[in-house]
Amino acid sequence: MGSGQTNREDTIRLLQECDAGIKMGVEAIGDVLDHVESRELKKMLQECRSRHQRLAKDVEEALQRSGAEGKKPGFAAQVMSRMKTSVKLSAEDTDRTVAGLMTDGANMGVKSLHRYLNAYRNAEKDVREIAQRLASLEERLARELQPFL
Repeated sequence: MGSGQTNREDTIRLLQECDAGIKMGVEAIGDVLDHVESRELKKMLQECRSRHQRLAKDVEEALQRSGAEGKKPGFAAQVMSRMKTSVKLSAEDTDRTVAGLMTDGANMGVKSLHRYLNAYRNAEKDVREIAQRLASLEERLARELQPFL
């Protein structure tokens, strides 16, 4: 297969990784919202969660078109994320801690998405664009969190 041709398997795998990443991000935001004191930070996180949920619909539609199912975030990754969040917030329940945790998660998401974009180079163009939009959302979140660090 030439490098310019799309590959159904690459398309599905990239979609599934986006699906898992969005689910993990939405869940992480939900995990920290009750700990946020700043009205501005809470609003920003809620808006970010809404943007992720809208993108999730695009991913779900693309998965349906391809006849594939979504992917749940890895159990170990979810447990480790929750444990880290719980430990950090129990030690120091501040907006700075929340912003730091969310920044780490956003940066990890960007790194993973670019790794998947490189691994699944033959995914369909519209699916690659979805992954790039998700990476942009994560980059935006990291930037918007900077004043709270």
